[in-house]
Amino acid sequence: MPDARTIRFYDTAASRYANLTKAKAPSDSLLKFMDLLPAGGDVLDLGCGPAQASAHMRAAGFRPDPVDASQGMIDLANKTHDIGARMLTFDQVDMINRYHGVWANFSLLHAPHEDLPRIFAAIATALKPKGVFHVAMKVGNGTARDSIDRLYSYVTVAELESLLQAARFDVLDITEGHEVGCAGTDDPFVAMRARKHG
Repeated sequence: MPDARTIRFYDTAASRYANLTKAKAPSDSLLKFMDLLPAGGDVLDLGCGPAQASAHMRAAGFRPDPVDASQGMIDLANKTHDIGARMLTFDQVDMINRYHGVWANFSLLHAPHEDLPRIFAAIATALKPKGVFHVAMKVGNGTARDSIDRLYSYVTVAELESLLQAARFDVLDITEGHEVGCAGTDDPFVAMRARKHG
């Protein structure tokens, strides 16, 4: 179940968050992800937020399915992009062999840490054979709330790689860095792209 205090932040601060993350062009991570997809592929944008990544994917000819647990984010995404964003929590990912790609960019870091193996397995099931999974999370250990009351599950680089391997993914590449988010802190992160076993 989504953390109510985290969802409350996103419901009430959707526009602020969208302004912080707004980009006129796709990020390098998104471009690399799209390069791995078949033309016109179906993509689950899991924890889509304001759905800017989905808008970029749609413009590139893909068919995004943007979902989020925050009604405020869904409303903003649809108002801004008319993109069909809909309510779906991590626990409700139950699709089978449906998507060519899953984009989970700094969204699964809000899932309970103990649920990550199950969620990664559900994502693998939702992907077609050889489907591509992008996941980005903050690096660290355990769980904690930030200064604006969002709950985070942190992972180490090795832990995230192990989670992917256990869910039947081959890790294709790993990117590490630092980024300033809504809370104003400069935090380490890791992003991985992986391919489901055929």
